[in-house]
Amino acid sequence: MVFPPLRTGLGLGLGGAPLGNLFAAISDDDAQAVLCAALADGCRSIDTAPHYGHGLSEHRIGRAVRNLGRDAFALSSKVGRVLRPDAAAARDQHGYINVLPFTQHWDYSAAGVRRSVHDSLQRLGLARLDAVYVHDCDAGVHGAAYPQILRQLLGETLPELERLRGEGLLRHIGLGVNDVQVCLDVLAHADLDCLLLAGRYSLIDQTALPALLPVCVGRSVRIALGGVFNSGILATGVRGRSAPLFNYAAASQDWVDKVAGIETVCEEFGVPLRAAALQFPLAHPSIEIVMVGAQTVAHWRDAVAMLGHPIGAGFWEALRARGLLDACAPTPGYAP
Repeated sequence: MVFPPLRTGLGLGLGGAPLGNLFAAISDDDAQAVLCAALADGCRSIDTAPHYGHGLSEHRIGRAVRNLGRDAFALSSKVGRVLRPDAAAARDQHGYINVLPFTQHWDYSAAGVRRSVHDSLQRLGLARLDAVYVHDCDAGVHGAAYPQILRQLLGETLPELERLRGEGLLRHIGLGVNDVQVCLDVLAHADLDCLLLAGRYSLIDQTALPALLPVCVGRSVRIALGGVFNSGILATGVRGRSAPLFNYAAASQDWVDKVAGIETVCEEFGVPLRAAALQFPLAHPSIEIVMVGAQTVAHWRDAVAMLGHPIGAGFWEALRARGLLDACAPTPGYAP
């Protein structure tokens, strides 16, 4: 099976969480400006989810792409949460600000999956999705209920997605998670086309490298990589930062020290930290594209510039020599 042409000339896709007002509200006009800038720069890969602003991200993205030729872009959304209208719903929920008047309910059932796909298509104003990811189905999210979720995922969620694919409503099936183990657990029993993996293969966190990425290469599972800045610590750095974030929480001292070491090498070689963070993961053959969330046009344009910033081989060699990069991790121009 041929994966949709997610890799653009940029190697950069647009993640839709900020367009759903993650942590800060942006106007509809500003959201459209971000989408227009990305599309004008050649971005043709966009990801969203019902979770992002309780449908707000999907509405905004649908408006931006609706008049494009359908084969001109690849669009993914997710299942696992169903939205129910609620006039009394809080305006701020789950880290999203000024959300639409819905509440979220976990639902990995066949009926829930079907409803979620239909609802997403209606919000987007489209007739099909290029990829559908099962969202946040890992033990870190569901705790003691994870074995039950995994059984339902294998016995109900994925089979229903296959039926929806047979009906022409989607093309590719995967998981959208920030956990490595759930990917390995599912791949042990089922085939997937793709993963949207957030934060587990970055310049500082290569958790996915030993086990998951080799499986993906061997099984031709393509990865769209999210969370490349690990919630901010690789975008802002740690110099002069009182509370840098890692995985949506205050970073532990170990992570702060590691980033500080990388920043020292960045200064020695004149390499922006953001450029290193964006370029590093694309060297691995399983990584199809890096998805970045942008709240402003300036954020998007900075990501494009950082992805194109020249980085010499000596920079990566210095990181490896100082123990700041896994010895087995490929880097641009070098595969251990």
